[in-house]
Amino acid sequence: MKTLADVFREALREKGIESIGTLSKRFRKSKNKLQDIAIEIVHGKGAIFRVPEKTAVAWDLSGRRVEGSYYAYAPLCMMEKFEPVLTPEELRSKLPDWPYFIVDLQLWDKHTQKEKGKVCLQINQCYGLLRDYFTGSELAVTWAGEEFRKMFHGPLDRITVYDGPTAEFLKEKKIDEVVLLDPWADEVLSEKDFDVKAFIIGGIVDTGGEKKLTPKIGEELEKAGIKVRRRKIVLKGDILGVPDRINRILGIILKMMVEGKSMDEAVYEMQEPLHARWRLRKELPKRAIRYKVDGKTYRVVEKELFDYYSSWLKIRWEDFVKVLRELDLIALERKRIHHLNKISNARIINGKLYRILLLKKAAMLCYNC
Repeated sequence: MKTLADVFREALREKGIESIGTLSKRFRKSKNKLQDIAIEIVHGKGAIFRVPEKTAVAWDLSGRRVEGSYYAYAPLCMMEKFEPVLTPEELRSKLPDWPYFIVDLQLWDKHTQKEKGKVCLQINQCYGLLRDYFTGSELAVTWAGEEFRKMFHGPLDRITVYDGPTAEFLKEKKIDEVVLLDPWADEVLSEKDFDVKAFIIGGIVDTGGEKKLTPKIGEELEKAGIKVRRRKIVLKGDILGVPDRINRILGIILKMMVEGKSMDEAVYEMQEPLHARWRLRKELPKRAIRYKVDGKTYRVVEKELFDYYSSWLKIRWEDFVKVLRELDLIALERKRIHHLNKISNARIINGKLYRILLLKKAAMLCYNC
């Protein structure tokens, strides 16, 4: 899927422009100069002009620095002084029909003030993510009441804010099918779902106290005649370890949709150590070996498992150690475990496999003490 920078680049090439500059120091520290300049043009803040002398700073259409250009971004107030080459209206006419990413706030009143503040922050971060790919106006907030407008400190004029229900918004936009991101769904989000024109990405935290509220949003939409595809995001087949914040869910979708990354790769990039530890707490006990030494049970895992799990969970060594301590596990080197297995006998006790060490003491080095 094309980004705004791709559309902007194509529009410039159609006019034979291979580099652009600016008449000020703005955008010089930008990481994605074409994207940031295009955002300002789309929102009617400026345009590309032909200038009589080369600019002091310019970049080619790949973002690399070049020695000046006869084409430059400048505010619209320069329209009378320079010849416009690419105007906001012209660039807007070339924009593709990107999907909406909807945050449904119908359960806004059930949140505490602290939770409402977090929702507002996450919506603001969603705008920041979307403007890195598209224009930002693809972010739609429905059921947006007066309290939300007062608490939201982001650019309300650059996102799509709708007072009424999501179903009414969709009908106004002539959208009859949506993808609802739901951790309780049966099917996993895939490339086949990227043909819809709207994704409902959140508005409630549906893995905490009041669970399974998200399906109710889908039920209401279906009653209004909207077809709903309920989809979940998983990490290696499990929702545990997938971030639950709205902005991170959006980031996963964008990385899959625009950058073509797999779901596991996208989840890893948007994951925080907190989410990774959730999953690690579930994974490590599966790898534990039980040893009985002088009647006491020790659960041991291979120290080398850190290398394996850190390849798909965003964990640091201190996170690995923290989870070991929480689960009362011991990490030993693989060669030491092999040695313990040689000098122990396997027995089934109460349906579980134990390895019995017939020694008074076992020299085991604990890496998480």
